[in-house]
Amino acid sequence: MNIGIIGLGDMGSVCARKWASKGFTVFGSDLPERYDLLTEQFEGTSVTILESSKAVARKADFLLYSVEATNIGPVVAQTADSVKYGCIIAGQTSVKTPEIAAFEKYLPSDVHIVTCHSLHGPAFATEGQKLIVVRHRATDAIYHQAMQIFEALESEIIEIADYKMHDQIMADTQAVTHMGFESMGTAWKNAGFYPWDHGAYSNGIDNVKILTTLRIFSYKAHVYAGLAILNPYARKQVRQYAKSESELFKMMICEREDSFRQRIKAASEFVFHGLRDFITLDPEIMKDFKMAEEAGSYMPNSHLSLLAMVDAWYQMRVNPYENLICQTPPFRLRLGIAEYLFKNEALLEETIQTALYDKSIRADDLEFHSAVREWASIIEYGDMNGYLSHFDQVKGFFADRLQEGARQSARLIEKLTQ
Repeated sequence: MNIGIIGLGDMGSVCARKWASKGFTVFGSDLPERYDLLTEQFEGTSVTILESSKAVARKADFLLYSVEATNIGPVVAQTADSVKYGCIIAGQTSVKTPEIAAFEKYLPSDVHIVTCHSLHGPAFATEGQKLIVVRHRATDAIYHQAMQIFEALESEIIEIADYKMHDQIMADTQAVTHMGFESMGTAWKNAGFYPWDHGAYSNGIDNVKILTTLRIFSYKAHVYAGLAILNPYARKQVRQYAKSESELFKMMICEREDSFRQRIKAASEFVFHGLRDFITLDPEIMKDFKMAEEAGSYMPNSHLSLLAMVDAWYQMRVNPYENLICQTPPFRLRLGIAEYLFKNEALLEETIQTALYDKSIRADDLEFHSAVREWASIIEYGDMNGYLSHFDQVKGFFADRLQEGARQSARLIEKLTQ
């Protein structure tokens, strides 16, 4: 069976090399100006680079569209008349609603659709990573063939019932999670300081926050923009996160302790009580991974970003532990540090007192509050260019430390998930 890949960017190339190593004949293409570069990069492998996406479509028995979610429609439309009869079609986008819409609109009815989503970045090999597979239109026999190809990636396969369920879960595990970390990065950029130089960000939880933020900004903006803006379920969750953060922040600055405590208690009881597959992060490991050579003097933190996330889950009646089936490293770390905070009574009490009465952290909370509003507005209005610009500004601020942050976060993830 010939495998075709349209889009040999970071993830497309990872899959191409893995399938080639498993003995498959792979054909691939990308933008015309990358033809010579890709031919050189894949020299000596069983991956053949073709000059056009139409040529790849004509060869493929299994065709993977590995392109940006914003471009999936035009690319599918351009290649639809070249797709072979009975071909198995898959997409590697992280938002399935526009992908499935493009497949159904442009592709002939005689093709089969079994799509996928790798829950890891290109810095990781496919082995052992999570891979979502969605059977959209395929007989049992065809689905079995598709699964054999996906299994060759040696990932942990998660079968999801339909693409709508995929996008609902991704709205929580990716879109809102990324927006929270992006808001932290924006707040630090707007405040004009690196958090590892600040005493309020010198404990284990904050090491995880910082490294995960740097990890996100080390990747390409379009990956996150598509997740947030093209996912039809993301806006509702982003809207609730911004609402939760705003309402908690108002209680903080008005020092409405009774209301604040009641809100935190209700959220805690909903999210962290009962039967849960708790993550239980190791505090010693969290302390070991940090960007600063020496931590500054310890200062309490309000952890507004985590309080707001837990409250948003409560308000939407979302059990985040159920979404661990489709977890990404940032989501697992975010849920893990929220769990650590809420299940440590002494730390949670310190956080509540700091949030309500410690004026030394209030300026940072205001910056975070403003950043959440900025990101929520961009996503609400579907402003793709604004998202990309906003992301790249923060990326530029942390540019000198992104590589180190990504390296340390990868080691942190490996340690915490052992």
